[in-house]
Amino acid sequence: MPLSSEAGTLTTERGAGRGGPRSGRGAGTGQVPRRRRTGRPEPGRVVGRVLVWSFVAFNVLIFLFLITSSVKSTPDIFDAPWGLPTSLHLENWSNAWNESGFARATVNTVALAVAGSVSTLVVSAPAAYVLSRVRHRSAGPLSLFFALGLGIPAQVTVIPLFEMMSNVGLVNSLFGLYVLYTATHVPFTVFLLTGFMRSLPGEIEEAAAIDGASALRSFAQVMLPLARSGLVTVLILNAISMWNETLLGIVFLQSVDKYTLSLAVLNFLSSMQFSGADYGGLFAGVCILVLPMLLLYVWLGRRIVEGITLGAGK
Repeated sequence: MPLSSEAGTLTTERGAGRGGPRSGRGAGTGQVPRRRRTGRPEPGRVVGRVLVWSFVAFNVLIFLFLITSSVKSTPDIFDAPWGLPTSLHLENWSNAWNESGFARATVNTVALAVAGSVSTLVVSAPAAYVLSRVRHRSAGPLSLFFALGLGIPAQVTVIPLFEMMSNVGLVNSLFGLYVLYTATHVPFTVFLLTGFMRSLPGEIEEAAAIDGASALRSFAQVMLPLARSGLVTVLILNAISMWNETLLGIVFLQSVDKYTLSLAVLNFLSSMQFSGADYGGLFAGVCILVLPMLLLYVWLGRRIVEGITLGAGK
């Protein structure tokens, strides 16, 4: 009998121990009970989304205005700027392309953008590889030197560059402008590719070195395929920048047959003061300038964002 009463007492104590401390969530354990999410978005995110979508709507509205105005006559643009065209004036595009010099300017711009972006990548990729992999005291100052190039305004360098280019006979030359495009885009390209290559794993490169691969072969066959996203990103960004560049073209190009698209638009706008207003042709010329890069970014926008975010990993 005493044993049975003791067993009953122990059973009662165990039952009380199981029910007592655990009756309340987190009681006796020091854990703070989790708060249930109410499902309400944070005010900051709501304001951010409203601002972003407002900006997107504004840009879409401007783009639609640009497209519709390019197929309107000049009186229709002033009478109903936001209305749909009553009739399509496709001759605006043909006039801008043939008579206003946009055809020749497009060829010049494509040649400069393609050649300049490719040559910038060819020059900058080896420099970025060395700065990201070589552990030497000079690597840090050299990286800082390229980064400082991003902070120098182009307006400051125009006069020294003009003096230097005139001494070598490269003023009013597409080749001279190509050299300037390449040189002015190297700091940005080296800076971006250095950060991107630092984020890549070095084990594969070390394995290639163990197998007897030289530094040049490791760079060409190992690093370049791994850095493909970053290379495509800087290639597209440089092409867009060179396509839209205006300041250097205004200073270094003087002949109309060597104008780029941005200069052709400015020349068309200034000629309207003497030949009469043709705003439909002007908007068509702006469309010729804007649409290729817009379509390129829509096509490869995800790859650009992916390359930038991967480069910011380290």
